[in-house]
Amino acid sequence: MKHPQRLRAAVAEEGTTPLIGVFDMFSASVAAQHYDGIFVSGFGFAASHYGLPDIGFIAWPDIVNFTQRLRLAFPGQHLLVDIDDGYVDPETACHVVQHLEAIGASGVILEDQKRPRRCGHVDGKQVLPLEEYLEKLNMVLESRRDLVVVARTDATEEDEILRRAKALAATDADVILVDGVRSVDWIRRVRAVIGDKPLLFNQIAGGRSPRLSLPELSALGVNAAIYSTPCLFAAQTAIHGALTELKRADGRLPEHTPGSVGVQESLALLEKNISRHHGRTPAEVGAG
Repeated sequence: MKHPQRLRAAVAEEGTTPLIGVFDMFSASVAAQHYDGIFVSGFGFAASHYGLPDIGFIAWPDIVNFTQRLRLAFPGQHLLVDIDDGYVDPETACHVVQHLEAIGASGVILEDQKRPRRCGHVDGKQVLPLEEYLEKLNMVLESRRDLVVVARTDATEEDEILRRAKALAATDADVILVDGVRSVDWIRRVRAVIGDKPLLFNQIAGGRSPRLSLPELSALGVNAAIYSTPCLFAAQTAIHGALTELKRADGRLPEHTPGSVGVQESLALLEKNISRHHGRTPAEVGAG
C-alpha cells in the first residue's frame, strides 16, 4: 500500500489517529520510537531551520528536502506536511505538492491564510476570499495523484468558520481542519456542518484549543489529531534546564547513569535511521 493510501486508511479507522510534530531529523528519530505518524510542523521547522517564527519565512525547497530526508530514514511512518498557504502562488502550491508526492509524503495541509501569515493559534490572522482559496485548493487537488490533502481554514468569525468548513467539505479534499478552534462545542459545530468528511484537530501547548485526550477527540468525531510542537517545546525546556545545571556545576557534566542519554544511547537511536538497517531488529543493528 502506498503512503497516501496508508494514511487515508488510518484516518478512516475507528478512533483518532495521532501525528506528532517534529522540527528536525533528531526529534523525528525520537518521535518514531513512540508513534506511527509524523507531522512536519511549519512552526517547528521555521524555528529549527531558520531560528525564526512561523510567519512566512519558509522556502518550499527546504521543506521538500527535509521531507525527503525524513522519508528515507522513516519508510514506515505517515508523513503529513504543513505547506502553509502553498507558498503564496497556486502554481507553486501545485509544484510543491507534486514534489512531495514524488518523494513519498503521505499528505499535505493547505491553509486559506493570506500574507503576512501567522501561527494558527495567535491573533492577527487574515484569510483569503473564499473563492480565491477554493481556486487554489482545487488546482492542488487536480495536480495530486493520490496524496492526502487537508483543507484548512483560519477563519475566526463564527459565521465564517462554519461557512468555510462547509464549503471545504464540499470539495474533493480528504480531511478538514479548522485551526484554533476554541471549545468542545465548536468542535461539535464544525463536525455537524462537514457531514461525513474526516475532521482533523490541531493541539499546541499554550494555544487556543482545549486540551483533549485521543478518546475524548474520538467521541467528538475527530478522525486525526496533529500535535504541532511537543518535541520543540520539550527540547527548549530540556536544553535550558541542562545548560542551567551545567553552569551551576561550573562546567562539570552530570554523572552518566542508567536511564540517562550519553554517546552510546544517542548513537543507538541514530543507527536505526541508516537505510540498510531498515527491517532489522535492534539487536541485529547493534551487531552491525
